[in-house]
Amino acid sequence: MKAAYEHVDFGESCSVRVYHRRLPRIPFEWHHHPEYELTLTMNSQGKRYIGDSVTVYGADDLVLVPPNLPHTWSSNHSIDASEGQVAIVIWFDGGWVRNFADLCPEYNGLRELLRRASCGLAFQEGAGAQMRERLPQLLSNDPKERLKAVLDILHWLSTLPGEPLATPSAFDVKASTPSGYEPERINRVLALIETQFAKPLRLDALAKAAGVSERSLTRHFAQHLGETVGRYITRIRIGHACRMLTETTTPIALVATRSGFTNIANFNRQFKAAKDLTPAAYRQQFTGARRDSAIATVPLTERSPSLQAKAAKATPSKKATGKQSRRV
Repeated sequence: MKAAYEHVDFGESCSVRVYHRRLPRIPFEWHHHPEYELTLTMNSQGKRYIGDSVTVYGADDLVLVPPNLPHTWSSNHSIDASEGQVAIVIWFDGGWVRNFADLCPEYNGLRELLRRASCGLAFQEGAGAQMRERLPQLLSNDPKERLKAVLDILHWLSTLPGEPLATPSAFDVKASTPSGYEPERINRVLALIETQFAKPLRLDALAKAAGVSERSLTRHFAQHLGETVGRYITRIRIGHACRMLTETTTPIALVATRSGFTNIANFNRQFKAAKDLTPAAYRQQFTGARRDSAIATVPLTERSPSLQAKAAKATPSKKATGKQSRRV
């Protein structure tokens, strides 16, 4: 299933966009955009899809999604059935944040926050509830107050731990190219893995490409990526398999082969260890969610014209309800 492109309209003279979304349920809308997205989901429980990460979420879910990583939340059930579900969405440009940090050393932590969120970041339990306390400022009618609230929230989040979500191969737009944060030799190996993961990869060949010994390469991976070379390669291969499972109907045996697994049994075992699901069950997570969203009769809230146009081709037009938006 190809992710739809969403055009985020910041409005004139706006640094960030804040969107206050209220709706009876959260539909499955698989999409991506070039902006960072911080989303707080309230009174909602369901499944969160961030790249190749599929996770059950609950109250006050708080996640930072990087540019061009396909994502969606999907829920048909409110925690409090008498109330609707709410999503507070903040979109911002990564370049703007980095430039701001360059000008204001007090916000140096924002660079590290963006780096940690390179594959999506789910914040610790309780962070969402704390962010609730900042909603009056975040949803203020004063644009300057909203902007200050966004900066305060991002700075606060830069001090909190978070759980990485997706693998680099999960990006709809190639996002796993060398980041500039690792040494050039490591970047060279990462680029080689990204283009050759479907083929057998030997540690000695990768070390030769980097111009270092096998021992040094292993040490560099542990230092900069926090895992072994073999584990990283497996994650890349699993990530590619996830994309094929969600975007195509390619038979699973062929998905395994094209993802670098020569043995289907080993592929099934490695995939389940990584995703806690078999490849077939993982594929069903996406096809089932899309089908449920397509047949639902509950009207949707307003979304971007780019997503609305895509939906109009697949489903009858429906009247939007319960919409409220804030722009900075």
